[in-house]
Amino acid sequence: MTDSSTNPAEGQSGDSIGRLAELISGDPMTRLDADMKHVLDRLADLGARPLELLTPDMARRQPRAAEALSAVLGQQGRERPEDGVEVEDIVIPGAEGDVPGRIYRPIGLLSRLNPVVLYFHGGGFVTGDLDSHDASARALARRTGAIVVSVAYRLAPEHKFPAAHDDAWAAWRWLTEQVRDLAGDVRRLAVAGEDAGANLAAYIALRARDDGATRPVHQVLIHPIAGNDLATASYGETLRAQPIGLPAMRWRFRQTFADEAESADDRINLVAREDLAGVAPATIVLAGIDPLRSEGEALAEALEQAGVTVNCWTYEGVTQGFFGLGLVVTKALFAQSDTADALSKAFAPGRRS
Repeated sequence: MTDSSTNPAEGQSGDSIGRLAELISGDPMTRLDADMKHVLDRLADLGARPLELLTPDMARRQPRAAEALSAVLGQQGRERPEDGVEVEDIVIPGAEGDVPGRIYRPIGLLSRLNPVVLYFHGGGFVTGDLDSHDASARALARRTGAIVVSVAYRLAPEHKFPAAHDDAWAAWRWLTEQVRDLAGDVRRLAVAGEDAGANLAAYIALRARDDGATRPVHQVLIHPIAGNDLATASYGETLRAQPIGLPAMRWRFRQTFADEAESADDRINLVAREDLAGVAPATIVLAGIDPLRSEGEALAEALEQAGVTVNCWTYEGVTQGFFGLGLVVTKALFAQSDTADALSKAFAPGRRS
């Protein structure tokens, strides 16, 4: 819960707290790894602007990290390597009509009973799509040997909360019904996502438990949106962080919720929940320079207190959105490898952790 000083739609006191925190901790961008800085510099060169200065439509059309990655590869005279992952675009039944989806099939699949990951892209419920996070889904497929199904859920402000959650649940129900036709194993299903997508993955794990539906064996939560308190330590440290700092997160919340009080809903404010026991084991991946870091740490602690097995790793020197940049950002390679190892253990025969 938040008080008036930390409301997503207001935040003047939150800005003051943030400025004080920055005076103490210093400019967060000075802590960037060189390779992460290289990507963000190219993103700026391409004309990307802070989200809080844009309309949602402008934000969706501006250059993205995937394009900056391509620019860095071009500067280095490198081409994207073949990754052995076949891709098929599909449509998936959402809560109120079909939504776009994409299936990633790595080489070496069996004819049946393969592990499957349902993946949700990031973008704070407002931006992002199948293409913006293609590299993340590819990396998960290639590194785990699992089939990855990526879902482009409805976005705000056109579709306010909880439209994305409704689509995510519809996609999970569809997957559990179609998994055998996809050559998957219903006993080895996992969920994964980044920021807003990680929140959706966590929601599926909770609702599957509550509804007695097929449960995921693991949840991968990459810098998840897990709370609504914009005055945590990491929010204070990232007032001027790019591409996502306090102003950008406040902008996202304004677009997502019809009423600011909705941010306290337990589908968003996961850290305040007292019913986390019995959900799927979790891997939580955090970026050191990210306003969401503190709530990710709090979620990991809350899950552990509830008896849930948790891996929680923070990668310093990188920002929100780093996970898919493994071709040029070393910390992203580490995160992808660690995450794939956790998923592979969860998928191992006889294991459900």
